[in-house]
Amino acid sequence: MSAKPFSSVWTRERKGAREQGLSRDQIVRAAVELLDAEGLDALSMRKLGARLGAGATSLYWHVANKDELLELVMDEVYGMVTVPDDAGWRQAATAFAYGLRGAILEHPWSASLIGALPALGPNALAAADNLMAAFAEAGFGDMDLDYAVAAVVAFTLGATVPEVAWSRAAAEAGADHVEMQQAIAPVLEKLASERPRLRERYQTYVGKSFDPAIARRLSFDFGLMALLDGLGTRLH
Repeated sequence: MSAKPFSSVWTRERKGAREQGLSRDQIVRAAVELLDAEGLDALSMRKLGARLGAGATSLYWHVANKDELLELVMDEVYGMVTVPDDAGWRQAATAFAYGLRGAILEHPWSASLIGALPALGPNALAAADNLMAAFAEAGFGDMDLDYAVAAVVAFTLGATVPEVAWSRAAAEAGADHVEMQQAIAPVLEKLASERPRLRERYQTYVGKSFDPAIARRLSFDFGLMALLDGLGTRLH
């Protein structure tokens, strides 16, 4: 059985705007606004067309289907990830990690698309190319180069996607992060009753005033620095 032919919006020649029609950039901006306001499940070509005051023909002039539209909006998200051309490898990795984390948190719907859609747009490729170039310049070679870059990407996603899920759960519960933390505390206390080490650790936070968002930011920083320190040993 042969594999289904691969197709992407980026493999087709870009069409200009039709006379008195919408441009692709207009469509992408409106799609991002719709996704930010209502989430991934709310996006449809019909709904987007209504938002733009345009018929389906104007949309399908630029994209063949919804998946192609999602490829375009994902590259808009990657456009928020800026990796300086001449950065050292640690600076490049830090810029990439914080840029991608910030982009996902600003557009939480994107967490469901990363890895599910090919990141082949110009913004995604530019960020990946600059990150890889910085690692190669530092001396990462052969498979270490691929593994090191993959480790930075994996850490960033692994730390950020659960943060998005937590924020989504809080929003659905009509609570902020602090209220969610307070609500789950007695549940953790009960479930960890037979795990004294965990229970003791949970209790260190009871009654303390702290911002969970700041705590997660500090945790991200700690994990990223530890990862980069470990990668640095591969250069010696």
